[in-house]
Amino acid sequence: MTTPGGSGRDAIVRHGLPGFAGSGLLAIGALGVGWLPLETNLLANPLVDLLRGSAGGSLVARAFVFLGLAVLLQAWLVLGADLLDERQPSLRSLTWILGIWSAPLLLAPPMFSRDVYSYYVQGRLLDAGSDPTTMGVGSIPGWFQDGADPMWAESPTPYGPAFLAIERAVASFAHPNAYLAALLLRVASLAGVVLLVVFVPKLAAVHGVDPVRATWLAVLNPLVIMHFVSGAHNDSLMVGLIVAAFWLAATCRCAWGAALVGIAFAVKPIAIVALPFIGLLWAGSGASWPHRTRAWLLAALVFVLTAASLFLAVDSGYGVLSATFGTPSGVLTWLSPTTAVGQIIGYLTTAIGVTADGAPAVFIVRAIGSAAALIVIAVVILRPSGRSPVRGAALAIGALVVLGPVIQPWYLLWALPLFAVSGLTHRGMQVAVLITTAFTVHGMVESSTTSDNFLDITDGITFVIAVAIVALVALASPRERRLLLGAPTSDMADGRMR
Repeated sequence: MTTPGGSGRDAIVRHGLPGFAGSGLLAIGALGVGWLPLETNLLANPLVDLLRGSAGGSLVARAFVFLGLAVLLQAWLVLGADLLDERQPSLRSLTWILGIWSAPLLLAPPMFSRDVYSYYVQGRLLDAGSDPTTMGVGSIPGWFQDGADPMWAESPTPYGPAFLAIERAVASFAHPNAYLAALLLRVASLAGVVLLVVFVPKLAAVHGVDPVRATWLAVLNPLVIMHFVSGAHNDSLMVGLIVAAFWLAATCRCAWGAALVGIAFAVKPIAIVALPFIGLLWAGSGASWPHRTRAWLLAALVFVLTAASLFLAVDSGYGVLSATFGTPSGVLTWLSPTTAVGQIIGYLTTAIGVTADGAPAVFIVRAIGSAAALIVIAVVILRPSGRSPVRGAALAIGALVVLGPVIQPWYLLWALPLFAVSGLTHRGMQVAVLITTAFTVHGMVESSTTSDNFLDITDGITFVIAVAIVALVALASPRERRLLLGAPTSDMADGRMR
């Protein structure tokens, strides 16, 4: 591998090194407030003990996380401002920059979630001959010491056979070293990031969208670093496969595209939302209803054959089909608009004695939101005129996330690459940047060792500090303010981020 030179080297120095410093601070902070198994040799490391062994050490570690995220966000915003000013690095330079930003976190403890340890214990379950799609990780000895979140103790896994096979392979190789398993599962997540690096610019070019800008927004995004690299979420693999599937379908290889959606479904079944839009690409622009129906049937046939083959090969059980919608809905999070509204109504109905608790209100508002999401999905499938199928998929998945019962920060990355490759107005790009900035604040708060309840006084103070820091780095420079709040540049005057 050769080192890029000339202007490429300048871009790497200007953008890569500041982001590397931010990720380095994050990696050090992760030693203090990141997730570790209860039984790991890392706990005996003097630096880890210093950062975890006292309130002062934890405070220092959290400060490193705050500073690291702020510097990483600033590096990303400066890169975006350069793109607006036509100081555009090459795609190869962006790949180097992403690698540099990610490198410090590759061996660091996971942050912002400990789901990766649940992946490992689910793999142990499957390796022991049990079915993790019908039982929780609490059924296997040592699950808590391995770092799995108690929320998954009784909950079946919502993951499909392709990812369960990865979990089983990792568990078989790494057991009893849960931290090694987490690092290996991070490799699977990084495979999804690689798919995004390869296919986001290709799919953007198909849509006439600037591949560099699409890659900056969707792949170098700080949320990707936080949740796909550091957090090692399997959503990365699902999203990468979906983007690759759309590129294949958009370049007249629709059967292969449908097959990749089948594999993505076998990672997380929510990927099935992309399938009807593969069918629309198969039918072609302006196709008649008979042609669309035929294309949908062909796409469904390829999808079913692929997914069924994986289910039969792994023999993991079919409980995942019900767990996909049942397991996440047990989580109450203020990030979800429907859940937030339901909880507020529930507080009021409880206060005036109409209900014993807030559960009925949450259930009703969530049901309304889910019905609205299904209506949006049906509309963009059945009335595709005026938009590309990829944009339709972005709208459908976006509706599913925003109106669904649960939102996790990394769920936003389900739709963002599809929006980026199909073109965003300047205002749409600003919204994406503002959402990224807001969820960077959320990541700072989540690095707290206290609960994740925003009504907690300690987290309230943490939230104020995080907002102040991010506002400082995001708005201090006129160039970054223009990126967030300014008017479109000449090449965006036609309404698309080209």
